Amino acid sequence: MTLSLHNSLSRKREEFKPIDAKNIRMYVCGPTVYDYAHIGNARPPVVFDILFRLLRHTYGENHVTYARNFTDIDDKIMARAEKEGVSIADVSDRFSKIYQEDMAALNNLSPTLEPKATDHLPEMIAMMETLVAKDFAYVKDGHVLFHTPAMADYGKLSGHNREELEVGARVEVAPYKKDATDFVLWKPSTDEQVGWDSPWGRGRPGWHLECSAMIEKHLGETIDIHGGGQDLIFPHHENEIAQSQCCHDKPFVNYWLHNGYLNMKGEKMSKSLGNIRAISDLLGDFPGEALRLSLLSAHYRGPLDYNSDIIAEQKRRLDRWYRVVDGVEAGELPQSVITALEDDLNTPKALAELEKLANPEGASQLKAGAQFMGLLMGDSQAWLKGSSDGGLSDADIDALIEERNTAKTDKNYARSDEIRDQLKSEGIVLEDSAQGTTWRRD
Repeated sequence: MTLSLHNSLSRKREEFKPIDAKNIRMYVCGPTVYDYAHIGNARPPVVFDILFRLLRHTYGENHVTYARNFTDIDDKIMARAEKEGVSIADVSDRFSKIYQEDMAALNNLSPTLEPKATDHLPEMIAMMETLVAKDFAYVKDGHVLFHTPAMADYGKLSGHNREELEVGARVEVAPYKKDATDFVLWKPSTDEQVGWDSPWGRGRPGWHLECSAMIEKHLGETIDIHGGGQDLIFPHHENEIAQSQCCHDKPFVNYWLHNGYLNMKGEKMSKSLGNIRAISDLLGDFPGEALRLSLLSAHYRGPLDYNSDIIAEQKRRLDRWYRVVDGVEAGELPQSVITALEDDLNTPKALAELEKLANPEGASQLKAGAQFMGLLMGDSQAWLKGSSDGGLSDADIDALIEERNTAKTDKNYARSDEIRDQLKSEGIVLEDSAQGTTWRRD
């Protein structure tokens, strides 16, 4: 099977055909570093880490470049720096480091590149100069703005037509705009605000421009894959397309991928709603692998409902898998796992394939397949010692009994017997009766 991906631009599944098989280029929007990242922020890095691993497996480790940026120019960073009485670099460097530590704790591979917006002001200015010269942008009152009516197919990624865009933009139209939907490429800074010199005066760039400039410098004018959360489709990714395509007169991205929201009680998790759990806080309660497995338990394009019960459940699954692979060397990578991931990163299917191998006969392949997905990366004995000192907790035992009951109902007697034997080896005696199954420690 060949890799197929759902392209947000075409709104359909497409076979992945690289521009250059020896130089695959992928960019994923990274964090704006003014605060701790929450568990919802972790979904894109985990999802696209799986794609990074799959591309490296298919095309070779040295033939894939994965860039994930740090947005370190932003009004929220400036506000925090002012509140703390420090520089924006102090704030962004601190939270960039914490973010990297959080991502490592979730077993994400380090991206090939992690560019910072502050290192790319010359590229941003050059791009704006080109857009102004080509009449796609204009200067007014110290601002540089992209004129959306100049681009015939503006709105193609989000699917918004001209009327929808105008209605959405007319809440408050700045006087320096020619059109309500025009967006800022550069804005002036006051003497008290952070700013950089430019042909249009001292100021700072717009968020959308930063990513276009970083992509152009490090990956080129047209790249293979651009990813991020679905909340970035409009306006951020729509405006990236406008800037880059109009600047270079060529397609910007061949495959757009977007992951669904992580929800809490049916609402998108976000700082503005105050319904977040910081990754660093969760890591005090759960191991990073349990968080990672939870984020992979649903298909990336759909929503994922967060609650601590889900993480605890995935922790129990990892406990069980670690017992299966204890003392076992990783064997051959299961093709069934690769095939599942080639099907638009179908991680639930890949995990189901791993579950089939969670037995003594499949242990070596379980370990290989799980490690390919960034799981079972620790030492089994150390992991199990951290789980009730290596013994089964009451909750673990209840979960295994429930699984055994399901296996018996499904007439999967081999699995039922396997669970009984596993519990027996842990000193757990099962007693079946008409009223159900009870257990005791021997």
